[in-house]
Amino acid sequence: MKKPVVALIGRPNVGKSTIFNRIVGRKISIIEDTPGVTRDRVYGSASYKDYNFHLIDTGGVEIGNQSFNDEIKVQASLAIDEADIVIFVVDGKEGLTRDDFLVRDMLKKVSNKVIVAINKCDSKKIKETEYEFYELGFENLVKVSGEQGDGIYDLLDLVTSNFPKFEDSSDDTKVRFCIIGRPNVGKSSLVNAILNEDRVIVSNIAGTTRDAIDTEFNYNNEKYVVIDTAGMRKKGKVYENIEKYSLLRSLKAIDRSQVCVIVINAEEGIIEHDKHIAGYAIEAGKAVVIAVNKWDLINDKETEMKKWKQQIEANFAFMPYAKVVFLSAKTKKRIHTLMPEILNAYENSKKEIKTSLLNKVIMDAYELNIPPSYKGKRLKIYFATQVGTMPPTFNIQVNSKGLIHFSYERYLENKIRESFDFSGTPIVINFKNKGENN
Repeated sequence: MKKPVVALIGRPNVGKSTIFNRIVGRKISIIEDTPGVTRDRVYGSASYKDYNFHLIDTGGVEIGNQSFNDEIKVQASLAIDEADIVIFVVDGKEGLTRDDFLVRDMLKKVSNKVIVAINKCDSKKIKETEYEFYELGFENLVKVSGEQGDGIYDLLDLVTSNFPKFEDSSDDTKVRFCIIGRPNVGKSSLVNAILNEDRVIVSNIAGTTRDAIDTEFNYNNEKYVVIDTAGMRKKGKVYENIEKYSLLRSLKAIDRSQVCVIVINAEEGIIEHDKHIAGYAIEAGKAVVIAVNKWDLINDKETEMKKWKQQIEANFAFMPYAKVVFLSAKTKKRIHTLMPEILNAYENSKKEIKTSLLNKVIMDAYELNIPPSYKGKRLKIYFATQVGTMPPTFNIQVNSKGLIHFSYERYLENKIRESFDFSGTPIVINFKNKGENN
């Protein structure tokens, strides 16, 4: 099932970022009591009841002479085009302004997918201004307080009730993997090398690929699908009119892939944004392979490979299970090493472990390292079972979840990985109190 996209639109300082953080559940957007702080789209994954969706926080739209206003208008326009549902945020305390009517005019053509969120309804002044928001001409209005959380569930009920029916047209029998990474690391060249033909335009201009491109190909007499994505730009550089929402579409490509190939430029080395991109894949629960590209430009390859492995181990400590390949998309040297690792990561992501074997590993690990007592209570483990794949997901029944320390959770994960090959894929461990539903 494809994830719907919900965009928050509105003039500056109406509380879009606060609502965004309330729905996503994490403080991702920068919140500051200054109009225009959020200038770049901010992306998050959110869930409500049985629905999962992408949420976008856009910059405010405002009439004025500030240099970034044109950019903000473009961002809002792109969000409107890309979104399945638009949440039009207005300020219930301040009431309507001409900027609200400017946003309204932009939203007229998609009025059927607009929900007006009257924010700051914790204010006593809201009763004086509530009915004027019907002047905007939209049918669905809901009062909320992003700060206090009031009305957020009512808003989400409206949002999810308007989700269109999505049909997943992908063929589940084919392994689908995407090529992700920041601009100009050689993603399109790598796709061409995999396909062994120039099926994708290649350029040394960052940001050439503006949309995700799916291509089917054969490998060892089996059909696979590779998805080439636009380069991901770090916050502050995401905006570019012609990129057509490249980051969001890359996130969509991650969603419909089973494996993500994270491409790193061997010339430039690892930068912080490479880790952010890997984080998107891990957050989505996808199997991963790290591909160090442009390896043909490295002189002392044996020495440099050892250094690179150390650097990757240090920088990607949050996914030590990821396999690394060194290759050159341009010369196709070592390109043959990539597909086996992709397939290995895929197979491991859908691996299922017998309950009896899993319990033996967990109980042996517990006996080997019994956790210390805390306030007179000691963690006890009763039972473990695998409840899902892609990523492999395990439920462990305990006497009290509150006694789980993150270091002990990591210890148990390491023991599972020592016993079963889960290289290339994240695994999820959920602790359940005895009697708690799975």
